[in-house]
Amino acid sequence: MKIEKIKETLMLGESQNVEFKSDCRNINAIGQAVCGFLNMHGGYIVCGVDDKGRLIGIDGSDSAVKALEQKLQEGLSPKVLVFAQVQEVEGKSLLVIEAPAGKDLPYAFRNVIYLRDGRNTRKADVESIRDMVLRKQVEPERWERRFSSADPERDLDMEELRSATANILKVRRAIFRDAENNYGILEDLSLAQYGRLTNGGDVLFGRTPAVRFPQVRVRAVCFTTDKAGDAYRDMKSFEGPLVPVLEQTFDFIVRNTPTTARFSKKGLQRQDEYLYPADAVREGLINAFAHRDYADSSGGIGVQVYPARLEIWNSGSLPEGITPETLTQGNLSVLRNPDIAHVLYLRGFMEKLGRGSVLILRACKERGLPAPLWTSDAKTGVTLTLFATEVTTEVTTEVATEVTTEVRRMLGVFKDDMSRQDLQRLLKLKNDEHFRKAYLLPAIKAGVIEMTLPEKPKSSKQRYRLTNKGISLLGSGAK
Repeated sequence: MKIEKIKETLMLGESQNVEFKSDCRNINAIGQAVCGFLNMHGGYIVCGVDDKGRLIGIDGSDSAVKALEQKLQEGLSPKVLVFAQVQEVEGKSLLVIEAPAGKDLPYAFRNVIYLRDGRNTRKADVESIRDMVLRKQVEPERWERRFSSADPERDLDMEELRSATANILKVRRAIFRDAENNYGILEDLSLAQYGRLTNGGDVLFGRTPAVRFPQVRVRAVCFTTDKAGDAYRDMKSFEGPLVPVLEQTFDFIVRNTPTTARFSKKGLQRQDEYLYPADAVREGLINAFAHRDYADSSGGIGVQVYPARLEIWNSGSLPEGITPETLTQGNLSVLRNPDIAHVLYLRGFMEKLGRGSVLILRACKERGLPAPLWTSDAKTGVTLTLFATEVTTEVTTEVATEVTTEVRRMLGVFKDDMSRQDLQRLLKLKNDEHFRKAYLLPAIKAGVIEMTLPEKPKSSKQRYRLTNKGISLLGSGAK
């Protein structure tokens, strides 16, 4: 929740998805409220605000926050990802706890099930519990919770599991019943049951998960020009446990993008930085690994590095209720793979739960780069594009005044040659005439796209592609 949203919430008071607490010492009351939100539609607990909505502040120390998170993890069952963050508002420290809508109903805190009822939290009655259980039985089991055919004795990467355990204990967001019992650790993380590994556990800690799930491989390509399909300089395919693959993919991007030299405002010392902010790249990759559709056997994650842009793609559309436009806002997190995301969070990889897009935007802005672009489609997946500024500006100056916001938006979804139908589908535009007048014709007139069959403008096989002007404009981020 962004500071502006917190201030707005303080003005409006408590609601069905927001509850105020004067302090963080009553873990029982906080845990019950979190449990109630998990069993309903998600919500926030804001600590440091009294019953009348006045800011009184709390102890915002890191140790206090860690202790609270740990107690919540101990009390909640089944295990679930809950996030706490200190925010400064009008000189006061407030603790904002986010509880997304849970996917493993019913949830309990200290063995009692709670529900959110208007502005209050109450114990669940028998009928409510029965309803939650029946709904869970009807809903299909999500992919990460299904059992893998992997043999825990033979197929687990024990070194990676021990590394993860050390990370989690160091970050102090959870504790284990027995930190020396490898299978017990997996059970505590909801990644194993009845002596078997789940698909999520296989993806995270399997030695060779791609043998069972080819879709978990990551393909990375570095092209020599800004047009896909041209000669490439580097190409790799990565497979193995999730976090090492994530790190290898990050390293691929770093070594295939140049560094830029900057000088500090306070001195003459030169600072070499990656072309794209490391935080933005890492956050983009984490989002792709955490939110991709693992159930799609033809899916995957792909990275394409061009001279003027970087694309990170993953299969599966954005979760319901999330659009490229709302990614810039502080909405409640919607997790497609909560077990996988939970482990990434516990290991310290997801410091900003549900705020990855905001962090990416901020990092690009601080670096002086164009705003990143997200596109999403159920068939083609989600693509994050980061744009570089180290391209020639002559074309930008010439074309920037000729293009509209609509044309700029259309350029961002181009991949090789595309049909009119494909472009409309990616842009989610159903009106053919509006698309033709507001997008297609202005783009052709500006010279940023061209027909593949100019001699047959009405051909059913007609497709469109970016021109050199369009590629340069896209890379520059001009508007």
